[in-house]
Amino acid sequence: MSRGAEALDLPVWSSASDQSWEPRRSSNAMAHLDSDVKEECLREDLKFYFMNPCEKFRARHQIPWKLGLQILKIVMVTTQLVRFGLSNQLVVAFKEENTVAFKYLFLKGYSGVDEDNYSCSVYTQEDAYESIFYAINQYHRLKNISLGTLSYRENEEKRIGLKVCKQHYKTGTMFPSNETLNIDSNIEADCLHLDLWALSKNPPGWKNSSFFRLEFYRLLQVEISFHLKGIDLQTILSRELPDCYVFQNTITFDNKAHSGKIKIYFDSNANIEECKGLNISGSVQKNTQYVLAFDAFVIVICLASLILCTRSIFLALSLRKRFLNFFLEKYKRHVCNADKWEFVNGWYILVIISDLMTVMGSILKMEIQVKNLTNYDLCSILLGTSTLLVWVGVIRYLGYFQKYNVLILTMQASLPKVLRFCACAGMIYLGYTFCGWIVLGPYHNKFVGLHTVSECLFSLVNGDDMFATFAQIEQKSVLVWLFSRLYLYSFISLFIYMILSLFIALITDSYDTIKKYQQNGFPVTDLQAFLKECGSRGQCQKEPSALLCPICCLRRSVLCLARSHTPEERK
Repeated sequence: MSRGAEALDLPVWSSASDQSWEPRRSSNAMAHLDSDVKEECLREDLKFYFMNPCEKFRARHQIPWKLGLQILKIVMVTTQLVRFGLSNQLVVAFKEENTVAFKYLFLKGYSGVDEDNYSCSVYTQEDAYESIFYAINQYHRLKNISLGTLSYRENEEKRIGLKVCKQHYKTGTMFPSNETLNIDSNIEADCLHLDLWALSKNPPGWKNSSFFRLEFYRLLQVEISFHLKGIDLQTILSRELPDCYVFQNTITFDNKAHSGKIKIYFDSNANIEECKGLNISGSVQKNTQYVLAFDAFVIVICLASLILCTRSIFLALSLRKRFLNFFLEKYKRHVCNADKWEFVNGWYILVIISDLMTVMGSILKMEIQVKNLTNYDLCSILLGTSTLLVWVGVIRYLGYFQKYNVLILTMQASLPKVLRFCACAGMIYLGYTFCGWIVLGPYHNKFVGLHTVSECLFSLVNGDDMFATFAQIEQKSVLVWLFSRLYLYSFISLFIYMILSLFIALITDSYDTIKKYQQNGFPVTDLQAFLKECGSRGQCQKEPSALLCPICCLRRSVLCLARSHTPEERK
């Protein structure tokens, strides 16, 4: 037997009695060698898949396109978001400033500060009449008194003017002196439309209408609604096309409580519509074209990133299938779930979601830019969330460095325990929320609703506004005041000193575990053991791609040697 055949464990035929075993031993050798080749190819593909971009470039000179695209996308998406955020601020500021201006224009005696959740209030019948007539007169004099670019607009009934509606109990009589009440609880609604022609009459005959003879003991509310339109010219300073607005304003005089106090609410709903007949000279049109081209380029970049990340996920799933089949065939058992999830790259999924949201947000932004759509809120949510995910994705590349990777590994290790802990603590939190709402709601403005109670308790957990929460409890009921002290002291003690400390301890425990693993080594899984087998056999090379060629050449050489040993030559 030659030394080459011995080193390769090739079949040897020493006598004529071995000729019957020759085909079987040759085929077994080929099958064994073919299995080794597949194993080494799989191992090298796995090693290459788990490399970082720099290692991949050194191994196969593969350019890290995804890394370059992510860096470019961060710059592009952030720039796009900043530009849109500045435009959105102008839109929101214009709406809020107009709402304040409307309150000063139409609410008599408005002080500039809302009273709780309503704008102002009246306490006498005379003040109620004066407030209603004041709003109607101010609407008639709008063009002469307003500082804004406002004008009248048709309402839902295609009529220009005011619509005044009142709601009251159908019939009834009431004598508080002898505690007598006779009332029909059915509610009637009457409406009156006042157009500009009727308001222009002198003397104003509409004031003497029977409609405005209010019976306050059965009156529920009076509602005045009207539509106005205006143009936001400040966008021109930002070299953008102006927006045209329609303001649906409603003034509500609420007397449902019949407590001697009528609350006045003012609601303004601003909708953006397409401006007709725009003729703006200057660089506004050209700047709009540049912005649209920039948004289109962002879409192209995100689509390229989306395609590359989707391709990587499909290749990873294909590689996982190869590994699972090989492991089951060779070791006759299944791979653990932890190794299966190693092939699912959560960062790629994060990037794909970010790319989809950026594409949708960019398309919506382009439609807003040309004034075909006006949904600024949805666009800001899409672009803002996508930018958040893009910057969070940067952590993936920091994770290639050991010192930065501690944060990611700690979050991954502590997340399941933290979620289970929060589920248990949430039950206690909800109990305190419902209890505080029911008991303290009538006596404390921070407990009037479930959402406000939850926000108040969350602030207390973080140590915010503690003294104000204690001090604002109304001392009208001694029993409720004592309960509030027990309630607040027990909640703060339980959540800050116990639950919050346990929450931090869970994360600290995970951090200590990760630090020990980094010092002593992480537990070896089936996948990691399979990858390390290459080094133990001494078959690993510095560049994985260079291994495939010698293996294939070796396989071909063995096949040629086996075929050359024909029966005639061996005789």
